[in-house]
Amino acid sequence: MKHLRTLCLGLAVLALTACHQAPTSSATTATVASVNGVPITQQFYDSYIKMMSGGRTAADLTPSQRAAVLNILIRAEAVAQHAEKIGLTKEPHTQAMLELARLNILEQALSNQFLAKHTPTEAQLQADYNQQLAHFPKLEYHARHILVKTKAEAEKIIQDLDRDHGRNFAALARAYSIDPSKANGGNLGWFPLSGMVPHFSAALAKLKVGQITQTPVHTRYGWHIIQLLGTRPMKAPSFAEVKTKLKQDVENKQF
Repeated sequence: MKHLRTLCLGLAVLALTACHQAPTSSATTATVASVNGVPITQQFYDSYIKMMSGGRTAADLTPSQRAAVLNILIRAEAVAQHAEKIGLTKEPHTQAMLELARLNILEQALSNQFLAKHTPTEAQLQADYNQQLAHFPKLEYHARHILVKTKAEAEKIIQDLDRDHGRNFAALARAYSIDPSKANGGNLGWFPLSGMVPHFSAALAKLKVGQITQTPVHTRYGWHIIQLLGTRPMKAPSFAEVKTKLKQDVENKQF
């Protein structure tokens, strides 16, 4: 039944799309099947195959596959007719869903038409890439931290760290930290400064490798004691790696 509902929704969307397309050939009226006098047109059949198979045509399918598609459409039309017969199309919820489908289809059709006429050029994508590259982080940081609920707790832990010159950092993190990283001795791995909340990043940026914050750092999560373990250059993705994403971003801004 779940499969049937999904299928019927897909067909409803397709049917609505067909209603807003101008006839282009005799395929508009050519009939491949009829269900209780309601025709299934060649155009509808071909459009369904194209939509459900990523652009393939009936000629790309085997005879058995084409027959299977036709059986799906016949069964779906029979189900739709039964739904109409028992009055489901008159229910407010059903009417609302059909109207929503119509609005979504028209929005998508308008978007497709607009983007077909306003495809971003290679030069435009390259310019956007260069602009983003200028703001790409130059370094990433390797750090660990201990997170506690109160400033007093954090100050006590800093005193303990000072007495042992920081060698007990991992042990204290496992014992007192309330962050999930406690299982790894507070290790946060590698990340850009933008990957952390501002106060945390600001404190980390002031540290030299090996140093520990001498005053607790407060964020919305609690109080942190932070140690910088290392830094390294951060490799930016190539234009080829992000070209598809850049194109999508430009299209979203345009439409």
